[in-house]
Amino acid sequence: MTTLDALLPTAEPLGLIDAEGNALGGDLPPDEILLELYRRMVVGRRFDAQATALTKQGRLAVYPSSRGQEACQIGAVLAMREQDWLFPTYRDSVAIVSRAVPPAEVLSLLRGEWHCGYDPHAHRVAPQCTPLATNTLHAVGLAHAARLKGEDTVAVVLLGDGATSEGDTHEALNFAAVWKAPVVFLVQNNGYAISVPLSKQTAAPSLAYKGVGYGMRSMLVDGNDAAMVYTAVKQAIASDGPTLIEALTYRIEAHTNADDATRYRPSDEVQRWLGRDPIARLETYLRARRLLDDAAAERLTAEAEERAAAVREEMNRDVEVDPAELFAHVYATPTPALVAQRKELES
Repeated sequence: MTTLDALLPTAEPLGLIDAEGNALGGDLPPDEILLELYRRMVVGRRFDAQATALTKQGRLAVYPSSRGQEACQIGAVLAMREQDWLFPTYRDSVAIVSRAVPPAEVLSLLRGEWHCGYDPHAHRVAPQCTPLATNTLHAVGLAHAARLKGEDTVAVVLLGDGATSEGDTHEALNFAAVWKAPVVFLVQNNGYAISVPLSKQTAAPSLAYKGVGYGMRSMLVDGNDAAMVYTAVKQAIASDGPTLIEALTYRIEAHTNADDATRYRPSDEVQRWLGRDPIARLETYLRARRLLDDAAAERLTAEAEERAAAVREEMNRDVEVDPAELFAHVYATPTPALVAQRKELES
């Protein structure tokens, strides 16, 4: 039996770099990792801003911004190995792009095209999950199957605080712990399930404590500290069995372009979290260590702008739609009813 102390998270969030950009004394990742975390967050935020603009222009049906949560998504993806699988939600486009999926393919689902837009097997990235928490069970199933086949594969599943209130998450955590499935559950606790604050979702002192009830190792980390998220996920991937990581972060923008966040959260709360910006704190640390200067920062900004321009150009092309594709990939052998419906459409 695993001892209780081995399962419990810390009372305070673990961190390596504080909000002012100061090292807190732990074992930081190598300098090249810190620089890559910073680069990907800069590029990712510019991609996120470009996607938001495309939504306002009518090129996307909807876009859930992840501004402010870059450290969670980039830290997790950079810690993953090539053979691991990512199970994202609708808010994790930056994570998927960072996993080397072409940006236009990532956004095609949000534009309303069929299927998820990219080949999950080619990138080891599951389709973006819109229903809350369904990806948690998918991740456990894949990880358990990989273990049965003797494969060294870990599933990293991203979910929000709202998803922890769903029954699917309960089932996924329970199955993962019982089967000792290699799954990393990274809860991006941004404080709100759309408009519902965490205090109205749970009375637990921390979402990380939920792991204890399932017999699962749990961690509570500063989700705006990219170095800490990277370290925590890397440790979880290397461990035996599942791990639940709660990363405290904040969604700066509204839930989606269809949401008015001013109706349920005060502006001073947003301002406080802007002061804990994940990119700014890492930049401060890197500059203090002379690992980043103005010239390098300008090159990264130029790279981010160049990538955003490419996304803009790709998404501004009109899509050629074939209505017959409605019937593709529904069944391996189309049913008589589908065959009849397709013929009726084509006529």
